[in-house]
Amino acid sequence: MARLEGKVAIITGAGSGIGRACVELFAAEGAMVVAASRTVSKVDEVVAEVRAKGGKAISVKADVTSEADVEATVNAALAAYGKVDILVHAAGVGYSLKDTVQGSMDPVGTTTLKNWREVIGANLEGCFLANRAVLPAMIKNGKGSIVNVASILGLIGNADAHAYTASKAAVINLTRSMCVTYAKDNIRVNCVAPGWIDTPMIASVMYVFDDDKTASQISPMKRAGTPMEIAYSCLFLASDESSFCTGSLLVADGGTIAQG
Repeated sequence: MARLEGKVAIITGAGSGIGRACVELFAAEGAMVVAASRTVSKVDEVVAEVRAKGGKAISVKADVTSEADVEATVNAALAAYGKVDILVHAAGVGYSLKDTVQGSMDPVGTTTLKNWREVIGANLEGCFLANRAVLPAMIKNGKGSIVNVASILGLIGNADAHAYTASKAAVINLTRSMCVTYAKDNIRVNCVAPGWIDTPMIASVMYVFDDDKTASQISPMKRAGTPMEIAYSCLFLASDESSFCTGSLLVADGGTIAQG
């Protein structure tokens, strides 16, 4: 339980789902965690839980589409812990957005420019801002590990959510490109591509696993993954155990894309 002992980890999207699971797991593994989320009540809650278990964590209210918020998050990490070793960028939007923003998960033909920019901004520009913001601290520190959370929908075609699929594909290639540039600075940049994960982001479509036949078409394992299962994937890539991995894409989808 000390795979990240002495490490400082910034985790975005920390209020729920994969980001929250990463906060819990990384703190349990010895990291000093800076948990960032737009919803301060949720991130305060997980930080309180971490501290109650003896872990170290602080919360930061941050919208990753805001350059100022992202830079403030890094500054909070430096003020509290003096360095930044790890970034797990888990913030983003998905199918839950369509509950409040009509057309956000539509195909191109019915996607407005406003919808497109909102999804691209949250998923791609947010990733760009978070990744860029940690680079100076990591370069100064002489090392770093960045883990971006993408999706298997960045690897395969999909009938809808075209802005989402485009954003996640871009996150994957941004990760690969950054690894080439920043390897000289001893900064590793990797990516996790989850499949169907039981999070609030896809809560409205989780009914597909109620039917055994449909579930088997989605995944050979006939179930959705858990946020903690993805957190463990992030942990491997964030830790020194993956010291020869950079530009890597770890697919964690229960076999979904393997069956075509």
